[in-house]
Amino acid sequence: MGSMDGRSEHEFEDESLVSPMELTKMTNGLTGIHHGSFSAVEQQKSIDNINTSLLRSLKVILFTSKINILMPCGPLAVVIHHLTEDQGWVFFLSLLGIIPLAERLGFATEQLALFTGPTVGGLLNATFGNATEMIISVHALKGGMIRVVQQSLLGSILSNMLLVLGCAFFCGGIVFMKKDQVFDKAAAVVNSGLLLMAVMGLLFPAVLHYTHSEVHYGKSELALSRFSSCIMLVAYAFYLVFQLKGHNESYERVNEEGGQNEGGTDDEEVPEISKWEAIIWLAILTGWISVLSDYLVDAIQGASAAWNIPIAFISVILLPIVGNAAEHASAIMFAMKDKLDISLGVAIGSSTQISMFGIPFCVVVGWILGRPMDLNFQLFETASLFITVLVVAFMLQEGTSNYFKGLMLVLCYLIVAASFFVHVDPSPVQDKKP
Repeated sequence: MGSMDGRSEHEFEDESLVSPMELTKMTNGLTGIHHGSFSAVEQQKSIDNINTSLLRSLKVILFTSKINILMPCGPLAVVIHHLTEDQGWVFFLSLLGIIPLAERLGFATEQLALFTGPTVGGLLNATFGNATEMIISVHALKGGMIRVVQQSLLGSILSNMLLVLGCAFFCGGIVFMKKDQVFDKAAAVVNSGLLLMAVMGLLFPAVLHYTHSEVHYGKSELALSRFSSCIMLVAYAFYLVFQLKGHNESYERVNEEGGQNEGGTDDEEVPEISKWEAIIWLAILTGWISVLSDYLVDAIQGASAAWNIPIAFISVILLPIVGNAAEHASAIMFAMKDKLDISLGVAIGSSTQISMFGIPFCVVVGWILGRPMDLNFQLFETASLFITVLVVAFMLQEGTSNYFKGLMLVLCYLIVAASFFVHVDPSPVQDKKP
């Protein structure tokens, strides 16, 4: 028998002479190879998961909203600024480029709020709800364009109260033509009271200035504005506690009714992106809005001269429409689903947020930056706000809405827009020096 299975007797003798220690080393080496290949597979799987998650997040943020078709306008504005310095086109393209960013910022905020409790979610919405307007205002404030800051914030309030709410009432009334839509009158009354408080805060510095009754001319008005701003911020903080802690039953009821109307699909909304993806996108979108806002603010005066349009009209009408584009769409959508309380929360709640938080916040920021930002919005602007608050308060006092009320609010906004188109600001944009 010369060989067994093709192997000689000497080979078997050689294998039998292998020591147990060497066998142990050989076994450990084979095990290490298996573990190494296993960890490599796991690493490859984790990389694939990260790539898949990244692609899904990019798809959700960049390609799910039709308004994102305007996103290339932002980079195009930057290119035109550096190549031609045509301020009119830079302003127009920056304006268009900010619209989808503002909408996506609101979406990312809502996604992040799904991972938090109602209190933190409410604070997130309060913080990022009007982030676009606040970013534009801070950039204008740093440039000393105090009147642009005042008029853009005022315009945002007017736009939300008249145009956004009016379109929501009108579209909801057209869909539900045969009945009056009902909303929570108590919440509307609270918001109306806060808006009247904001009007009071803006009215007294203006009256003090125009009656020349200041104790220290030029100083008392600014000191009163800063004191009133601190009071308004305190009031808004207590308002948030009031809404989020003690009186949120109406919002819960609205959500329950909405879930029943939609067949239970709205009871639990599933997040489309993860928590950390939402945080990263919030940072990216806020940074890009900040960059475009810088170009937008720098081009305002050039665009006004190129288009022969008053700066007051650009600040009060055009800028707020950009910041309120997402709110405008969502308010109309909820009204057409007969969820009018949510539409009111979007429109009137946003106006309350700007008047009781946004404006006082800019006064405090101006105080820190050494800019004399005050609450004297001039008589024309203050009167416009006062009349608007009164009109909307009368519209809300019954707790019902229809398409005719919405039409009246939209027509009132057209009157306000025409008034600012023919209005000449009595003081230059940069008349106030620190």
